[in-house]
Amino acid sequence: MMDVREAFLAFFESKQHERVGSSPLVPDDATLLFTNAGMVPFKSIFTGDIPIPANPRATSAQTCLRAGGKHNDLENVGHTARHHTFFEMLGNFSFGDYFKEEAIAYGWEFITQVMKLPVEKLWVTVHESDDEAETIWKKHIAADRIVRLGDKDNFWQMGDTGPCGPCSEIFIDQGAEHFNGPEDYMGGDGDRFLEIWNLVFMQYERNAKGELKPLPKPSIDTGMGLERATAVLEGALSNYDSSLFMPIIRKVEALIGKPYTYASGASYRVIADHIRTVMFLLSQGVNFSNEGRGYVLRRILRRAVRHGYLLGFTKPFMFEVADTVAELMGKTYPYLNEKLAVVKEQIMLEEERFFKTIASGIELFNEELNTTDKVFSGEVAFKLYDTFGFPLDLTEDMLREKNLGLDVEKFEQLMSLQRERAKAAWKGSGDTAVEGDFKTLLETFGVNTFIGYGYTTAPVKIQALLGENFERVDQLHARHKGWVMLEQTPFYAESGGQSGDIGVLGHKATVTDTKKFHGLNLSHVETRETIAVGEMIEAVVDISRNEIEKHHSATHLLHAALYELLGEHISQAGSLVEHNRLRFDFSHPKALSHEEIASVEERVNHHILHALEGKTREMSIEEAKKSGAKAQFGEKYGDRVRVVDFGGASVEFCGGTHVANTAVIGMFIITKESGVSAGVRRIEAVCGNAAYNLFKANRHLIEEVEVSVKNRDILAGIDRLKEQVKTLKTEMASLASASKEELSITMMGNTAVVIAQLGAGDIKERIDELKNSHDSICVMLFQIKDDKVLLASGVKNSSLKAGEWVKAIAPIVGGGGGGRPDFAQAGGKDPSKIGEAQAAALAYVTQELS
Repeated sequence: MMDVREAFLAFFESKQHERVGSSPLVPDDATLLFTNAGMVPFKSIFTGDIPIPANPRATSAQTCLRAGGKHNDLENVGHTARHHTFFEMLGNFSFGDYFKEEAIAYGWEFITQVMKLPVEKLWVTVHESDDEAETIWKKHIAADRIVRLGDKDNFWQMGDTGPCGPCSEIFIDQGAEHFNGPEDYMGGDGDRFLEIWNLVFMQYERNAKGELKPLPKPSIDTGMGLERATAVLEGALSNYDSSLFMPIIRKVEALIGKPYTYASGASYRVIADHIRTVMFLLSQGVNFSNEGRGYVLRRILRRAVRHGYLLGFTKPFMFEVADTVAELMGKTYPYLNEKLAVVKEQIMLEEERFFKTIASGIELFNEELNTTDKVFSGEVAFKLYDTFGFPLDLTEDMLREKNLGLDVEKFEQLMSLQRERAKAAWKGSGDTAVEGDFKTLLETFGVNTFIGYGYTTAPVKIQALLGENFERVDQLHARHKGWVMLEQTPFYAESGGQSGDIGVLGHKATVTDTKKFHGLNLSHVETRETIAVGEMIEAVVDISRNEIEKHHSATHLLHAALYELLGEHISQAGSLVEHNRLRFDFSHPKALSHEEIASVEERVNHHILHALEGKTREMSIEEAKKSGAKAQFGEKYGDRVRVVDFGGASVEFCGGTHVANTAVIGMFIITKESGVSAGVRRIEAVCGNAAYNLFKANRHLIEEVEVSVKNRDILAGIDRLKEQVKTLKTEMASLASASKEELSITMMGNTAVVIAQLGAGDIKERIDELKNSHDSICVMLFQIKDDKVLLASGVKNSSLKAGEWVKAIAPIVGGGGGGRPDFAQAGGKDPSKIGEAQAAALAYVTQELS
């Protein structure tokens, strides 16, 4: 069977296209949640932000994800033959080189000569205004198989403004014997005529007025879904019936022990799609969380788990399906195999977390369903989210199956009140999209040179200046802010977790930060005097760079220590290196014990004290991999890379700056170990001057404690205070017991009923005492605390439910709450209504027990 991906890439390589590897699913684009199309990695070229590369032709198989924002296919997955959250987009691109003639010819040649699809089943569409494309197509296909369509189907644009143009799509007729509905015609929404390739002719620029201006160098952007192309080649009428998905479905089938049939197998297909998405996101460093991309990941996994629950799974299973994905795709994407053990652990932990609450959540859902006519309660949907971990779209999925709506407005109100950080309408990465005159700088000067590995001071030439909004200027006047591009710069630009350098440019400007934009190293400056393009000036990196280097090198040693002491599953999941702290995130299934933390800290300090020499070598990426150097996924490495080696104890790919010898670090102290998400831990630490400052602060704290406990032996002083507290507690308990107020008890049949206001004491403890002293009891107690009302109820051996009782009474005192049938509690704002609430509570219990 043909490997469509490899055949496509090899075909376009033969047409002088450069094969470009797939970019990460998390794009280098602040406006996008995920990479959602093959052209995303080339967007800056198409928009003109950076120059056209030396080879203006490229081809790629780009991993894409559509599960949020404008492009969101989530709710259709599993229920249609073609929708996926994760997919691979095959594409060929021309950046101002060839245009329609070659693009159409290449497309036709690949479809008919390489894939060998039957010509008699092929159709094409062109934009209704594109005479040129139609004329070219007539060289390859009969005129009666060319269909003109309007903007809705055959005009593509990147945004409201910018590059755009008509497109031409290639379709295959899957046969009237399979599809014969009212929409199964060319241009209809049925599945008979299936689009397999879209050729976009970017020939216009749309301005803010909506006017189209011809581009001087039109470009080509094409996209063909690998899953769709594979299914067509294999004669499968659904992508899920192809060799890309059936092994995954068969794995699920084997795990659950129930046969898969297409008609009733939507849940199998959802799982098969979602496990691919989860695997790729986790392998690429996205972790489960309650916000941003991590929340999309959590939603997708939990949606799959819920479909597994529908099939009959009652314990984690997705992590076992991960093995099949690695078998199918690990050869093309080796990181799937490299991260498999860690990823499976993360999936299993997240599954366990959801399986603990899914049954209770579905029970609550079904209870509310019994009282729902057309619109499901937003309050219950929020409780499903907040208490049972059901993402909103999972509840919506369940309601869609019942043809019911949801009070989304109420849900959103509760969300904004309780969890502002988890707003449903999450857009982009949270960063600011940066636009500016970067293209002209690259075309005029190319990328500037970083000399900071060897120099922290240097006479340099100001090559270009940009204003605060990245517009090119000839000079920055005194007391202004902007960006400076130095011909050669000693200032390190923020990347790889290391913060950007600060410093000064002579006596004329302060450098407040340094960042990279499209490969350009630019320093943000605040001027004291006017600086101008072409000026020579002394660049001086701030002394804080020394402390940054200590923390960066210590991070490498920490990574090595964790790998050595905890196991080979350890891999970096994120880092931050600043002058006064470091933060290191790593894959590990559970919290580190005190002993493990101590061992890691000791191992790092061992390497520091042994004064290991730091050696940096530049080598080919293949040579570096063979040397065993650790690389980080998502980092962009060129053909040649820098490898930092500390005496063999730590060997990593790294473009950052480091100490020449580990002894310079001084001391390494772990300040905190915590969890980031399921399967990911975080260590925070300090070294160098920050470690000394921590020591000083702790020494001062100890001195203050000595004064407070009135003893130079702190532990002895604390023990004395604990004994005093213990004695006082015993005395207070005796007093409380002696003065405990009597509560009036009324018998209703065999059930004791207590409704009262408690003056002092613990309300729950008092309810427990009453329940323990009666075989059958219903009790509700009220108490005023800090001008607010606390009420709680307890029920034992009675048909009355404490949660429902509290739910009915709490609103009287201006509150709300609930709980279990045997115990519930609530808060209220209006103590003046306690008497009214007590009367209502008595009426309620009387009615229930009568």
